[in-house]
Amino acid sequence: MHLELNSRGRFAAGAVALAMGLAACMHAADVEIVKAGSIKTALSLKGMRADSQAASKTFRKVLEADLVRSGWFEIAVGGASVDVSGFCQGSGDRLTGQCRVVNNIAGKTLLSEQLRGQVANPRQLAHRTADAIVKAVKGVPGIASTQIVMVGARVGRQDLYLCDADGARLRRATHDGAVCLSPSWGKGVLEILYTSFHNGYPDAYRIDLGGGRRIRLAAYPGLNTGAVLSPDGRRIAMTLSKDGNPDLYVKDLRSGVLSRITRTAYAAEASPSWSPDGRQLVFVSDRAGRPQLYVQALYGKTAKRLTYEGRENAAPDWAADGRIAYSSRRGGTYEICIYDPVARRHTQLTRGDGDWEDPSWAPDSRHIVCTRTSGYRSHLYILDVMGDPPLRLTSSEGDWYSPDWSSQ
Repeated sequence: MHLELNSRGRFAAGAVALAMGLAACMHAADVEIVKAGSIKTALSLKGMRADSQAASKTFRKVLEADLVRSGWFEIAVGGASVDVSGFCQGSGDRLTGQCRVVNNIAGKTLLSEQLRGQVANPRQLAHRTADAIVKAVKGVPGIASTQIVMVGARVGRQDLYLCDADGARLRRATHDGAVCLSPSWGKGVLEILYTSFHNGYPDAYRIDLGGGRRIRLAAYPGLNTGAVLSPDGRRIAMTLSKDGNPDLYVKDLRSGVLSRITRTAYAAEASPSWSPDGRQLVFVSDRAGRPQLYVQALYGKTAKRLTYEGRENAAPDWAADGRIAYSSRRGGTYEICIYDPVARRHTQLTRGDGDWEDPSWAPDSRHIVCTRTSGYRSHLYILDVMGDPPLRLTSSEGDWYSPDWSSQ
């Protein structure tokens, strides 16, 4: 099988482009369109005071922006069902204060928390506080403290970059200037797995963001890509072509034992994503002639085909709540869709206005970061599966794609 790189450094298998940013197509009869407008809780921040220091003011501003971006709240001046009160003040190099959240309808205090942070980093304190408020009021994980890794192409160079969930603090994670593919988070927010050509070959690596150390995970002959860590942190799934066609393999990180998961002659598999319980993989295969999604038990003998309609379906990502996001081509453009295995229903989130690819779930199972390409430029956007409008995440010069959202 012939493998080649396309214009964005992704692989194509034969005449059919696989899941390194390829996408898929579904007929209208199989897709439900999401309408905008999710129901929100009225929340008041009137009682949340900040002193005159710049750091305290930044804390207050970022906190409000985080709560709005969460999708769960609308900021109300009066008559709110939830009141957030307290204060934030600076003293030397420290930020201190208090946050109290009250449900006015039930007359119940939902959160009472001391605020402690650094004057040099008020955004981090605001993110943590916003997440605590979301958890206390809605009972779901917040996303303000999370991070996103992506591929950035600037001035002819490719490297990995990181940013906060609101797009702030964009910074470079690698300095190779070489083609890099498929970044994904390792353990916590201190490790990243990815494929790099910095040595001239597509090898899989793990980098330590704290110390900067890089470890080669796979350097077999041929393709080594798509490495993703299992939920228990003990194994990685990836695509290797060392035995011929690109197939899925699982490597035990402690013992180094490599297990072959798929064996499909004259076809290729790519873009594995773990189920929340770590027992299954969803992936892309062109065994039926064009890229489609399949699910297979970790050591099962057969794979179940997940998509049937459309010419191509690719780039799957499994959410914590069991839904699968993927990229789908419809009418000449790529769209983001979701498959709900309980309802057995496919839902389309985007509709035209460019190509939408590379979906990755946030830990709240409500938001998705993805790539939107329009006018030959690529930027990252945040999608809300409950219907809020897409939000552009990146604004810096260059092309930004292949994002992965951290789980914490």
